[in-house]
Amino acid sequence: MRRSEVLAAESVSCLNKALIHLKDIWEEIGIPEDQRLQRTNVVKNHIKNLLEMMVKEEESLKNRLMSSIETCRAEMEKLCLELQLPLFEEESGISMLQQEKNIRTQVDALTKEKTQRMQQLKLLLDQDQDLCDILCSMSYGIAPDSVPSPEQLENFRQHIANQNEEKTRRYAEFTDIKRQIILHMEQLDHIPETSFEKDVVCEDEDSFCLSRDNITSLKLLLCQLEERKAENEAMCESHREKIQQLWDRLQVPQEEREAFNEHMVTSRKRNLEALRAEVQRLEELKLLNIRNVTEAIRSEIAVFWDRCFLSIDQRQDFAPYFSEDFTEELLSVHDAEIQRLKRHYEDHRELFDGVHQWEDSWRLFLELEKKATDPTRFANRGGNLLKEEKQRSELHKSLPKLEKKLKAEIDVWESEQGQEFLVSGQKFLQYVEEQWELHRIEKEKEKQERHLKKSKQTEVDMLYGTAVRTPTKRRFLGTTTPNKTRKVPAVRTPGSSRPPNPRLQGCNKENEVRSKGTPLSGGLLNSASPQPNFSITSVASTYSEFVRDLSKASNTKIQHDVLNSTSTNL
Repeated sequence: MRRSEVLAAESVSCLNKALIHLKDIWEEIGIPEDQRLQRTNVVKNHIKNLLEMMVKEEESLKNRLMSSIETCRAEMEKLCLELQLPLFEEESGISMLQQEKNIRTQVDALTKEKTQRMQQLKLLLDQDQDLCDILCSMSYGIAPDSVPSPEQLENFRQHIANQNEEKTRRYAEFTDIKRQIILHMEQLDHIPETSFEKDVVCEDEDSFCLSRDNITSLKLLLCQLEERKAENEAMCESHREKIQQLWDRLQVPQEEREAFNEHMVTSRKRNLEALRAEVQRLEELKLLNIRNVTEAIRSEIAVFWDRCFLSIDQRQDFAPYFSEDFTEELLSVHDAEIQRLKRHYEDHRELFDGVHQWEDSWRLFLELEKKATDPTRFANRGGNLLKEEKQRSELHKSLPKLEKKLKAEIDVWESEQGQEFLVSGQKFLQYVEEQWELHRIEKEKEKQERHLKKSKQTEVDMLYGTAVRTPTKRRFLGTTTPNKTRKVPAVRTPGSSRPPNPRLQGCNKENEVRSKGTPLSGGLLNSASPQPNFSITSVASTYSEFVRDLSKASNTKIQHDVLNSTSTNL
């Protein structure tokens, strides 16, 4: 039996004992039956009211528990819905008190979870608002009064982290661009004018709005300043080139040039103004020295004529070059011509440099070929013979490669320009082939001369006796070797057949010298042909002297006739 049932039985027993006791008392007192009935009824009513009151209170407690359970259950379901959590599974077979306690505990836990999430959300919203103000971006799309899920909070945190990274990146970009803008403004002597420029340069960096539009505007401002700087530098450089040309043409003293050196290096606004003033001053001075300046330009034109390998006809086509009427108009024409020649040279510089390289290599190759036929080369003790032979071999291999490369470049140039590429009025590749052919003929001629010399020597030996050849001995200091020369065939100079202008010949003496010995002018280097060197002896001294004199005269005449006939045939 339960303890509560025992207590209830004891209560009934106590009530019975109390009623029996009251009955005994009433009998001893002598209370009549009707009064005893009344008193008993009063006791019954009192006990009944007390019990009813107690039952009512317990019923009220029960109702409160049931109401609390329902309220907590509803609150729990709402919190689970807001927190996006599954509903709480209640235990079965438990009392109402335990059930109410369990539900209330769960509600308290869910309420705490909600409070924490809302606090985190508020903190993230505050951070997001600050970043939005700095970056001028849209706020994160989350309702501030709704309870976020853990995933939403994590995504929000990642968004804040990304925004912070973007802020750091934009701030670094802003400070870097600002530094460049300030530097360019200083170099351009530019004072901030617009409100945006003032915000960038003058205001605190932390107060600058790092929006995409502002960053784009910053880049645009930087580009504008860079363009202005580039324009200034280009204008300064153009003025410097003009000043340098005018200095050279006007023969300005070095001291005066050095005094202007500051403006020949930097390109600020004041430097540009100084350069403009100097150009204007020199232009005015140039007009006062038209003749000297024109002559200086003509010297430059002659140099570029040589660099571009222009023929005599092409040079004579520029008639103002030979005018003696020195006017401002003539000076302008010369200015335009030297600029045209410079552009022409720069446009085809690679080709011209390649032609010059071939020219230098060909000249060196001919010199080494000449040294290779020199009998005295074996007396060299310094090791130059091996070096020269190695160099000659390398040139013999590299020249065809260079010619092949030049041919490809010339083909491309001719296809682009729609005209032939001429050097000194002649196709360069045709000229190269002619030079190789002339070199081959020269080698063949030398071979024939050696063969003819050997044949003549054999005839002399058969006629007058065998020549005794003594071994070559080292010469004593101070002895000289007779010059050994041979004639070379004349080579046609590539170019036009029109007679050159007398002034053109006079102003370009250096070209005349080159035309006699440089490959591109058509000349070949002379190579020495060894004279016969032998001795004839016999028994009689007088007869020996007679034979020696006769053989010398005969051999000299024969060799001269052979060389002349060979040159005539060539």
